Amino acid sequence: MQIVIAILAFCVIIIIHELGHFAAAKLCGIQVNEFALGMGPVIFRKKGKETEYVIRLLPIGGSCSMEGESDESDNPRAFNRKPVWQRMIVIVAGPIMNLVLGFIAALIYICTVANVGTTTVSAFPEHSLCTQQLQVGDRIVSIENTHVWTTYDIQYKLQNNSGRTNENGELILDFTVNRDGQNVQLKDVPFKLETDEDGSSSVIYGFYVQPLERNFLSVIEYSGRETASISRMIIFTLADLFKGKYGLKDLSGPVGTVTVVSQSVSYGLPSFMYLFAFITVNVGVFNLLPIPALDGCRFLFLVIEAIRRKPLKPEVEGIIHLVGFGLLMLLMLVVTFGDISKLISGGFQ
Repeated sequence: MQIVIAILAFCVIIIIHELGHFAAAKLCGIQVNEFALGMGPVIFRKKGKETEYVIRLLPIGGSCSMEGESDESDNPRAFNRKPVWQRMIVIVAGPIMNLVLGFIAALIYICTVANVGTTTVSAFPEHSLCTQQLQVGDRIVSIENTHVWTTYDIQYKLQNNSGRTNENGELILDFTVNRDGQNVQLKDVPFKLETDEDGSSSVIYGFYVQPLERNFLSVIEYSGRETASISRMIIFTLADLFKGKYGLKDLSGPVGTVTVVSQSVSYGLPSFMYLFAFITVNVGVFNLLPIPALDGCRFLFLVIEAIRRKPLKPEVEGIIHLVGFGLLMLLMLVVTFGDISKLISGGFQ
């Protein structure tokens, strides 16, 4: 049952993304020839008044095929016949819908979890080093020049720190806090480090934070903060991937994603909704990247068209997207093979 819920969640993320393109296309008067969920052989097909609705065997993608999208068309309702600004709206509508869905999922998470931490210091554990500079009531604004929106931002910066230490071997980080309405710079706030069994060091958190006082406005605000925080965390992770901090073995494809989501179901609704928010925001942010075959690259081509006042040759754009799609499929095969290997060896436990 957990696997079924995970697959359905994955399908919802895809459908919402394609619905964004579909709705924007309809609003702009563009003819949509096919709306499809999944890839591979067709298992369901229904012809509407204008659009054919299709479900394919593998729930790992989807498409919203518009008239004149990949080739020239004389149809006045074709994608290529519409103004650049309308085509831009259609292209970004899919990723934006993923971000909206992520916001809704974050809102459900905040409403259902027992406690939601804020960024305001509430207390210190015994022997904490942070008391040298931090005070109860301080609202953390930034850590190491990275703005803090949520408790997860604090955790991320503590776990992914610069590695600076003082003469006592303690981790030191620069904080900006809001104290009595004024921003205060705190240099070299110390944290204890402990050595794990594998020889790596982990940070001992030196303070606690206040729980969120939930009301309508605070829940809405914090849902937005969570969505923004997840988006930025994904960008940071992608940057670390390109820097070589992570390898292909650290990536997960559809199999790994479904496995992890199914595990989160057993932990309850809050865990499931936070992971769901993370995945759908991931899909939205990733699709906005200027990578061939993704929405971000198509948007970039439209920007170039607006500057040049003429589009790229369809065959050139088609080849670029085809190569990009092939590379993405190859990457998916590699990470899926890794997912299956982890599944067999118990790597997802």
